[in-house]
Amino acid sequence: MAAAMNGCSKFVMISTDKAVNPTNIMGASKRICEMIVQTFNKHYDTEFVAVRFGNVLGSNGSVIPLFKKQIAAGGPVTVTDPNIIRYFMTIPEAVSLVMQAGAYAKGGEIFVLDMGEPVRILDLAENLIKLSGYKVGEDIKIEFTGLRPGEKLYEEMLMDEEGLQDTANRMIHIGKPIAMDDMRFFAQLEELNGAAKAEHADEIREIVQRIVVTYHPEDNAEDHTAEHQKALERAAELINESE
Repeated sequence: MAAAMNGCSKFVMISTDKAVNPTNIMGASKRICEMIVQTFNKHYDTEFVAVRFGNVLGSNGSVIPLFKKQIAAGGPVTVTDPNIIRYFMTIPEAVSLVMQAGAYAKGGEIFVLDMGEPVRILDLAENLIKLSGYKVGEDIKIEFTGLRPGEKLYEEMLMDEEGLQDTANRMIHIGKPIAMDDMRFFAQLEELNGAAKAEHADEIREIVQRIVVTYHPEDNAEDHTAEHQKALERAAELINESE
């Protein structure tokens, strides 16, 4: 809103792959931001666009600094699940592609960056241990902690309804906007604002689910059972013994 009111020519929102079929409130809130960007673009002169991509190596919250810290402390290195995978790109790649997407913007687009092939986090942990001069299981053990509430084994870059349109850069694509009722959306945002100010957590989640119909917060509930935790412990034992 501030960008539009102050005559900014272009507004680029940094989104995330977690906005696609979200299972946690962070991803759902990012999807709401994408919807706001696309809606505002229809009502203001400012060109509002969003750029959606995955994890950036070395950035705040990245697993690499955490793994390095755990290795320096003698371990264990903690991975949520042996099968969890994520998309990664470097900081220079991310910055360059975001700037270029902004240059391509005409307003209302959700740009989707090509993140390449997903990386298994377990492989990343094992390789980092070995590159640090240690042996997995002997010098540094790996432990599986289980998926956190709302965490997915894999992230998606695109919703089924969006489709993809190419740009001049093969690393940058455009997701087709999904039709929505602007007035109904604005009313829902007002309702959400009221619930947030009142700090009514359950009501906030319920409103968010009505706004983002692809938000399913209970999708990984089965991953928090005692049986699943035992399976993770056994998997860690096998990995630490095999190296």
